[in-house]
Amino acid sequence: MNILVDELPEVIEIVGVEYKLNTDFRFSLYTMLAFEDDNLTLQEKCVVMLQNLFVELPEEVTAEFIDKAQWFLNCGEISDEEPGRRLYSFSRDASLIFAAFKQTHGIDLQSDNLHWWKFLTLFMDLGQDTTFCNLVGLRKRYYSGKCTKEERESIREMGDMFKVPDNEYLTLADREKIAQIKESYKKAKNARL
Repeated sequence: MNILVDELPEVIEIVGVEYKLNTDFRFSLYTMLAFEDDNLTLQEKCVVMLQNLFVELPEEVTAEFIDKAQWFLNCGEISDEEPGRRLYSFSRDASLIFAAFKQTHGIDLQSDNLHWWKFLTLFMDLGQDTTFCNLVGLRKRYYSGKCTKEERESIREMGDMFKVPDNEYLTLADREKIAQIKESYKKAKNARL
């Protein structure tokens, strides 16, 4: 998929049937926020993901729906690599991300509708002079051990604003649990056949 020449997906085909997607970035962000929520089980997070991303779901949801939802959230890519340390949070850094979009791209995220893939593309190109990008850069230097003494002092003064909770990405254990959830969908489907 090449965002320069290909149309962004509005539907996903599963077993020969096209399912319409909720492509506006807000639906995907709701999903990302659910995965940051410690009060939800992983299975509940998967249900939230499917309910947010698909306009309509059939009565029988298969494991392929989870695979396709993950594919969509990852802009058409699936990676087996273990994610590195998170440097931002869609919940904790929301106001800074909002301001960075306005400052860099002139986009008001409250009034503009963006396809999720457009949102992520623009998100990856937020200006370095934004408070958000400066904070992400500081986090990166801190976690790599390259902070100056003055920066470490600033970090102490920031307190909780600096921290990004560890649960904000899927660990290998989480991905294994998702695989188990998908397997249970397959078994349930086969039992009905």
